[in-house]
Amino acid sequence: MTLAHGFGGIVPPLVTPMTEEFEIDTDSLQRLIEAQLAAGVQGIFVLGSTGETVHLTDRQRATVIDVTVRTVAGRVPVLAGLIDTTTARVLEHAAVAQRAGVDAVVLPAPFYARINQAEIIEHFRAVHAAIDVPIIAYNIPVSVHIKIELPTLLQLFKERLIVGVKDSSGDEVNFRSTVLAKQQYPDFLVFSGQQVVVDLIFWMGADGAVPGLGNVDPAGYQRLYQAITAGNVSQARQEQERLIRLYTITRVAQQRLSPHAAAFGGLKTALQLLGIINTNVMGRPLQRFNADEVEQVRQILVENQLL
Repeated sequence: MTLAHGFGGIVPPLVTPMTEEFEIDTDSLQRLIEAQLAAGVQGIFVLGSTGETVHLTDRQRATVIDVTVRTVAGRVPVLAGLIDTTTARVLEHAAVAQRAGVDAVVLPAPFYARINQAEIIEHFRAVHAAIDVPIIAYNIPVSVHIKIELPTLLQLFKERLIVGVKDSSGDEVNFRSTVLAKQQYPDFLVFSGQQVVVDLIFWMGADGAVPGLGNVDPAGYQRLYQAITAGNVSQARQEQERLIRLYTITRVAQQRLSPHAAAFGGLKTALQLLGIINTNVMGRPLQRFNADEVEQVRQILVENQLL
C-alpha cells in the first residue's frame, strides 16, 4: 500500500461518536464520514487525539476503523492513529488496522515511560517491520511528553520507516524547519494539526492540515484550501478569520471542564446540534456540556451561519 504521490489537503481528525452507554455510535460515525466526503475532504483520519482514542477499548478502536474503511470505500485515503503506551501494544493495533485496509497509520512515540530519541527510532523500526502500510509520524509532545526531534524525523525518513509527519507540537519555528527540510527531501510529507493558522502553514509549504474543527465545518476548510491553492490571499484570510470565530466553540466550557473535555465537547455538541451525531457524550471520565454551554455553542453556530 502507498499513499498517492502528492497526497495532501484537508484531512480532518474525526471525533468518535458515542452512545449514552459509552459505546461507538456507528450510525453517527457513518453520517459524520459522509458529511466529510460530501464537503470534499482529501482524507479521513480516525483514532487521533480528537477521536479520544485513549478512552476507547481495543474492541471499540477496531470498530471505528472497520466502519470507517467500509463507509469511505476507497473514495479518499483512510488514516488510523496508533496511540498507546508501548511498542507491544501498538503492534497489536497496527495489525488490526492493516487487516481492516487502512491506507496509512499515524504513529506517535509511546508514552508514560519516558524514552529518548534512539528508543523512538527503535519503536518505528519495530512497527515498520510488522506491517506493510505507510507510516506517518505523529509529533505531539503535549500528550506523549517527548518531541520527535527533526534529526530523528529525517533519520526515520531516510531509513524509509515513515513517509512524513503530522506535527501537533505547537512549535512554529520547528515546524518551519521541518517544512524547509522538504527542499532536500521533496517526498517528505508535512502535515500540521493547526486549526486557526491553516492559511499560514500552507503558505509555508506544508502538504496538508489536520484540523479538528474540520469535523464541524469541513466545507469552510475546503473553501480555505481552494483559496490558498488558487493564490487568493484575501479570500483565504477572510475564511480563516471566520473559522477562528467558529473555533470559540472549543472555549465555551474551558473554565469548568478540562482542556480535552472543553475542546472535544465543543466539537461534539456542535455536531449534535447540526444533526450529524446523536449525542455529545465523551469517553469517561470527561464530562458533558451543560444546558447553558450547549446554548452558547448554538449561538456561535448561528452567528457563523451554520445553523
